[in-house]
Amino acid sequence: MQAIIMAGGMGSRLRPLTDSLPKPLVKIIDKPVMEYVIENLVAGGIKDIAVTVGYKAQMIMDYFGNGKALGASLTYFDEDVPLGTAGGVKNAAEFIEDDFVVMSADGLCNIDVKDFCDFHRSHSSKVSMSVRYMPDARGFGLVKTDDSGIVTSFAEKPKYIVSGLINMGIYAFDKSILKDIPEGKSDFSYDVFPKLLGDIRTYKPDCFWSDIGTLPDYYLTNHYVCVHPENFRLVLG
Repeated sequence: MQAIIMAGGMGSRLRPLTDSLPKPLVKIIDKPVMEYVIENLVAGGIKDIAVTVGYKAQMIMDYFGNGKALGASLTYFDEDVPLGTAGGVKNAAEFIEDDFVVMSADGLCNIDVKDFCDFHRSHSSKVSMSVRYMPDARGFGLVKTDDSGIVTSFAEKPKYIVSGLINMGIYAFDKSILKDIPEGKSDFSYDVFPKLLGDIRTYKPDCFWSDIGTLPDYYLTNHYVCVHPENFRLVLG
């Protein structure tokens, strides 16, 4: 399988950290968060990776280059204007040869990539979506499923405390998903997934995950990695 890493966002909620850096280059302990993402993909057997870039794109491309230093092969797709999550994938359509994984460059997660890919190959649904239970799902998209784990509906981000399954933003797709994505700017959650209900199967990984969406999240994530470096292939001290 291949992978697409979405690295085009501005990370405005992490200012002032992202005033001079794109969010994928913000460091967790001693290296950029996107470096963890690439390392995890490579460890899971995925080395052929496309990266969609936008905000401060050159800084990302200069830092990672062709990816060889991390055991990967990186191909960049620069967005002149933001295309959204689905639009960014569509913009990289020429790269896709087979089923593929999509991950965010600015979230930290030690998901077992190989197990996720094996899960995707084990069923016939077009989309595999990683989800997790959150006792407080404010700020996240809620997902409802049937007893077999197939998505039946999506809910808007709740404004009040509600528990439930949330979309982690980590997907595995059949290549045919490209036909379901419109040209131009589009988002998976709003423009694509609602039309694919019944063809999206959920995967519940046992892993750490943080979207590092706010400064408190950022510092808590650093603390977690400092306490559990072995979960992220780190040796401290």
